[in-house]
Amino acid sequence: MSITLLVLFLLLALLGVPLSLSLGFSAVVTLWYFDLPLSMITQTMATSINSFLLIAVPLFILAGQIMERGGLSERIFDAAEAVVGRFRGGLGHVNIVSSFIFGGISGSSVADIASLGPITIRAMTTRGYPVPYSAALTLITATLATLVPPSILMIIAASSSGQSVGAALAGGLGPACLLAASLAIYNYFVSRRRGYGVVTRYDTRKSLMTTLRALPSVGAPVIILTGMFSGIVTPTEAAGLAVIYTFLVGFAVHRELKLAQFVPLVINAGRAAGSVLLILMVANAATFIFTVDLLPAKTAGAMSSIATSQFATLMMMGLVFLIIGMLMDIVAAALMLIPVLLPAAVQAGVDPLHFLVFMCAGLAIGLASPPVGTCLFATAQVSKVPIERLTLATVPFYIINIFVLVLVAAFPEIVLAPARWLTN
Repeated sequence: MSITLLVLFLLLALLGVPLSLSLGFSAVVTLWYFDLPLSMITQTMATSINSFLLIAVPLFILAGQIMERGGLSERIFDAAEAVVGRFRGGLGHVNIVSSFIFGGISGSSVADIASLGPITIRAMTTRGYPVPYSAALTLITATLATLVPPSILMIIAASSSGQSVGAALAGGLGPACLLAASLAIYNYFVSRRRGYGVVTRYDTRKSLMTTLRALPSVGAPVIILTGMFSGIVTPTEAAGLAVIYTFLVGFAVHRELKLAQFVPLVINAGRAAGSVLLILMVANAATFIFTVDLLPAKTAGAMSSIATSQFATLMMMGLVFLIIGMLMDIVAAALMLIPVLLPAAVQAGVDPLHFLVFMCAGLAIGLASPPVGTCLFATAQVSKVPIERLTLATVPFYIINIFVLVLVAAFPEIVLAPARWLTN
């Protein structure tokens, strides 16, 4: 039964049918063929999005769009440049820091590239960085938004698996900080060896003025994350706070956002969120079929017979995440993989929270990888670097990403420690 659904889904996806339609049609055909009640489709689709937590998805997307239109992104970049831009490879570090901060508001890697990408690539190339290197670093730093709270993928993954959204978001901070530090170290040594960028004198007055000018923008993730992890607000309420705060900053402080622009931004955010939530709805119909077919139990049994430890189990799953993430939308991939692989991971002794964050980290690499990486194509469009050349320039960063993924698999405390500290 599960094989029928998966084969149909892959055939339709390869033919270019949108993923939500491919998955939904495959589920309907499978239920009909095996004489199961088609009413389960409507029931599971309706109950899957009947969640207060999922309201956070369109709200965080809207916050990211407001940041782009309201001038917050540019000021975040300026603030990061004032702090770390003067060092060797400084603008590379600025790229990393600004993406980390931006991810702490929007939760979207694609929004990061659309908003910060043109700014960071242009600034780096004018300071002596090769365009392919600048574009490759921008591409990889954008994937930080998938790990830094409030990651949209993390919210959906935790919600669909019944895990604490707050704990999952907090757990993503460990891998995000590890990846950011690894990228910064690599960028420093490469820039030093190849002479990228320039070392400038520290201008205290200029840096102070730039930082003060950017404080309202940089303060957004601080207020949102502090409120969420302190328990003052829920993730959904934090998303609403993000929309209100970014709008007020863009409209009243920076004065780059017009009131008339708000409604089009809401419509665009609704469209973007609708495509994500539609995948969530049809994926739950597929989950019903997997459950009836006992696919999770079969997968758990097969993996337990091959893998002899938690680390080996995660490494096998990590390979699956890398391959699947390269071939399909990561939200759809997560929603299909969770009901199948989570039981197998738990049976092997892996903490469910550790599994979820590890999965998101693995799938995030797919955002930047051919053949269908959304961020890869977005970066190529922004930077005007051909896909083939950009992919080749990104190879060292792929290796860093995989190295971090192995560390996350080997040391669960990278995920579990931040989750305990920030949610208890």
